[in-house]
Amino acid sequence: MYSDFSGPLDENGNLLYRLNALYRDSAYYRAFEPDVERAFVAPVLQWNISDNTDLSLFLEYSDDQRPYDTGLVAIGDRVADIPFDRNLSQPEDINQATYLRTGYQFEHRFSDRWKFRNGFNYIAYNTIFESSFVFNLDEATGDLTRSFIQLDQPSSTYAVQTNVVGEFSTGAIDHTVLMGLDYIHREQVGNIGRGFGTTFTLNIFNPVYGTVPKPDFSSEPIFFAGDTYTDAVGLYVQDQIDVLDNLHVLAGLRYDTVNQRNVNRPSVFVPTASESTQSDSAFVPRLGIVYQPIEPISLYTSYSQSFAPNSGTFFGGETLPPEEGEQFEVGIRAEALGGRLFANLAYFDITKNNVATSDPNNPAFSINAGEQSSQGVELDVIGEILPGWNIIANYAYTDARITANNDGQLGNRLINAPEHSANVWTTYELQTGNLQGLSFGLGVNYVGDRFGDLDNSFRLDDYFLTNAAIAYEQDTWRAALNFRNLFDVEHITGTRNSRSEVFPGEGFTVVGTLSVEF
Repeated sequence: MYSDFSGPLDENGNLLYRLNALYRDSAYYRAFEPDVERAFVAPVLQWNISDNTDLSLFLEYSDDQRPYDTGLVAIGDRVADIPFDRNLSQPEDINQATYLRTGYQFEHRFSDRWKFRNGFNYIAYNTIFESSFVFNLDEATGDLTRSFIQLDQPSSTYAVQTNVVGEFSTGAIDHTVLMGLDYIHREQVGNIGRGFGTTFTLNIFNPVYGTVPKPDFSSEPIFFAGDTYTDAVGLYVQDQIDVLDNLHVLAGLRYDTVNQRNVNRPSVFVPTASESTQSDSAFVPRLGIVYQPIEPISLYTSYSQSFAPNSGTFFGGETLPPEEGEQFEVGIRAEALGGRLFANLAYFDITKNNVATSDPNNPAFSINAGEQSSQGVELDVIGEILPGWNIIANYAYTDARITANNDGQLGNRLINAPEHSANVWTTYELQTGNLQGLSFGLGVNYVGDRFGDLDNSFRLDDYFLTNAAIAYEQDTWRAALNFRNLFDVEHITGTRNSRSEVFPGEGFTVVGTLSVEF
């Protein structure tokens, strides 16, 4: 059930509100058939203080509870040959998450050319999952050795963003300048992992559930306990320059500094209390150029760097170093059919260092996957072919590999990264007659084969899905049916860098919606 209300709260329309709310209670698509329950509410209040000043207050809250599903497993170089709806977790395994975000956005326009913006966000997020963790799989017999664990991972974030946007000219050259300051304070306090106590066995070919009841986690050993505090400050300046009517340049520079403090309390894996600090900083440039040789054609190129702290920790409690990246892109964009249809062809080259990924041997921790590089080509087409007939199409070729690593994985392909992927979605809406407002949609998406772990020890097969939709809209109401995975194709969506966490996708699904405006 979903609702969306909006409107003025006063006669002059200076005080406006909007309220989004959602409640969903649905059966899980894999075995055990437990409910997936989600509640969401998001009120927004906007105050138009004057013609030049606005203030928006917002709040988002969600509560989500669902089964914790560790997915399927790999045997040899493929996913195990068992039914895709077979759940290898336990019926009691759960995943609970609460999310709260609140804050404000303020804007004041000094003139048509200059404005000031300031915003604040507070985010509180907590996830608790209780799951049976896989210690080992005997591939000959199909016996999984498992043990229950519980992870409680609360976090809170305070963020302030302030910037000034201005337009001015130097002779015949126009400028749009953006200058700003960001500050983020993040705390992960009270992170506790319990479990790894009594082990039990589950056979993937003939599972018998509930042989060992879920323990009282308050009496289980603590295998991890720690707090992480992060402070990040960013200063930036950017200038969008209209050199000529058909030549535009974007140049920017950002300075980031990050301080992290990690506190480890005594636990099974980290028996001695410790505290460590880490400080990092970097200048991050950005450059882009767009040139239009003729009006429907744009040639562009861009170069940028990135810098972001890692929130994960190594097994043992040390904080991962910040992730750093570099991206280069060059492409061509074209318009056709009088501006109704757009096509974009681009080549990209992305390199990332200190990429954090899940530790396959220790679920509460991360590992540094080293340097990763992705090069490829993307083609996008979007627009209206004929009145009422719209299309969105995409094709991508990506060569994504590990380019520096100390774990013998140099040259291996990245997990969940197909070389080839494509999708097409097209809709047609009747424009005249008694059935005007009736529309149909049909689409397909293809994902090529991928590797399931950084060792490239097993593959995930490619898949081809078909989706469809039908909708009818009149005046203030709209009804629609969406059909996902129309032919109920069994497929794997991805893994978590693990041979024992391989996630199957949903089968044939029908989603109905009804919306009314009043």
